[in-house]
Amino acid sequence: MKLVITGSIATDYLMTFPGQFTEHILPDKLDHISLSFLVDSMKKQQGGTAANIAYSLALLGEKPLLVGAVGRDFEDYRRFLTGAGVDTQGAIVFPEAFTASFFANTDQAGNQICSFYTGAMQYAKQVTLKSQGVALDDLVIVSPNDPEAMIMLAEECRSLTTKFICDPGQQIARFDGEQLKQLAQGSQILILNEYEYGLFLDKTGMGEQDLFGLCETLIVTLGEKGARICLPANTVDIPIARPETVLDPTGVGDAFRAGLMKGLIHRFTWETAGRMGSLAAAYVLETDGPQSHHYGLEQFIDRYVRTFGDSDEIAKLIQ
Repeated sequence: MKLVITGSIATDYLMTFPGQFTEHILPDKLDHISLSFLVDSMKKQQGGTAANIAYSLALLGEKPLLVGAVGRDFEDYRRFLTGAGVDTQGAIVFPEAFTASFFANTDQAGNQICSFYTGAMQYAKQVTLKSQGVALDDLVIVSPNDPEAMIMLAEECRSLTTKFICDPGQQIARFDGEQLKQLAQGSQILILNEYEYGLFLDKTGMGEQDLFGLCETLIVTLGEKGARICLPANTVDIPIARPETVLDPTGVGDAFRAGLMKGLIHRFTWETAGRMGSLAAAYVLETDGPQSHHYGLEQFIDRYVRTFGDSDEIAKLIQ
């Protein structure tokens, strides 16, 4: 079984302004703002939902296939991901654009002025699963990406009868109710955070039990309260793995998905797979950025046992 990770691949530029934006914005001049903020720090980080998921899966001993559209500036990022153990042959370069980029300037009050450059992601609908040799027994995740590409990839999974996880994420705002139903139809798992879950129900006009007409399993992540794995007949509550420290929540949900997928491909119970997701998420909380954490599979297993207790299933990972 191959793990196929589709979605955004991006570079994040995170800046800090040593003041407050509100001190420099004149309320009576809002119709013609012209401002430049001198920042005192900038961090460049690898990001993008698909790349974040793939990176954590590589740490867990998998070689996931990353599928998406990237630009002419991707080579250094490709070397980083390849070195980590990610198969990047599905990251297709479109030389007419740069890789998608996120620019965030944060002031001392926590206010942000942000821009997102779509870049090569606008061509993601040209990168098909068929062209990457995706087969019946593979597991695909359709994560936030160009909206047209997400619809296309979900349809490809259905036509190939390939199991897929529907993860609309922040792109949920771009879809109407009918499009969300189309996206999730036939998915093995529909995964949402608590806010996205409410928005999905509101846009589609569906109730929770109605969702099982679209997906086999519903997973709702609940932040500090863990996660809820909802099956037609019962619900499995997943606790958090308490982090040793909290530095940055960016990419925590992506790591949860990676740990969950690792458990799924080994056909572990929902309890074990969900807890693997919680632990993978904790590692990200403890570091600055979505791809700054490092561990090996044996370290992960040891911490799992210390956190959740002995598990015959987890022990199988190193047998």
